[in-house]
Amino acid sequence: MAKRIVWTDQARADIRGIEQPVALQILNTLGRFVLSGEGAVRTLKGVSPLMLRLRAQNHRIARRLTADVR
Repeated sequence: MAKRIVWTDQARADIRGIEQPVALQILNTLGRFVLSGEGAVRTLKGVSPLMLRLRAQNHRIARRLTADVR
């Protein structure tokens, strides 16, 4: 099953608010992770529901894992 990214309104605003080269690097890192699972990923402790942090150079992407309901 393919992974997909669901953006919150705040995440969309955040990515639009940073410089384009940095935003593209973040998107490339996120895309590589979605396709291959590669990347600097850590589980955030003490957070419920489970969230992961993906590092993209000096930036961090916090994401929540959800089941795909069909």
